[in-house]
Amino acid sequence: MIRRIEDFQEAWAYESEATLKVFRALTPASLSQPVTPGGRTLGGLAWHLTQTLPEMLGQQAGLDVPGPAQDSAPPDLDAILRAYETSAQAVARAVAGRWTDAMLAEKIPMYGEEWTRGAVLTSLIAHQAHHRGQMTVLMRQAGLRVPGVYGPAAEDWAALGMPPQP
Repeated sequence: MIRRIEDFQEAWAYESEATLKVFRALTPASLSQPVTPGGRTLGGLAWHLTQTLPEMLGQQAGLDVPGPAQDSAPPDLDAILRAYETSAQAVARAVAGRWTDAMLAEKIPMYGEEWTRGAVLTSLIAHQAHHRGQMTVLMRQAGLRVPGVYGPAAEDWAALGMPPQP
């Protein structure tokens, strides 16, 4: 659980850059790679992560986080990258500018429940990691190189002249 703004800022800097690292490894053609027939695609997941920032921290938590509307269709890859980067930077500024360490223990209405602000920030990070994980599986299915996020990916180990680590 996030208990200090500084902790969130450090984690968010890493996590949002990790998400951009995954997005930058996508190709325009890969955006249509589906999870299942009729399910989300790589592009749909990337857009969902982008849309979540203004929805979760803006509409739900009351911070000023600009970004795409929930009902907007996924645009091209460059637009996804620009929108995500803009919204992710706004998240960092809004949290640091409007919330204090003491406020993180306060409960606010979220999705029909009461969450602490710290839980909101923790959930935002977990949500990003969850969908990035889904995206990396789809990236492999689409024949893309998966970037290492929390450590080397198989391709990174190979570049180091080592077998993939279990």
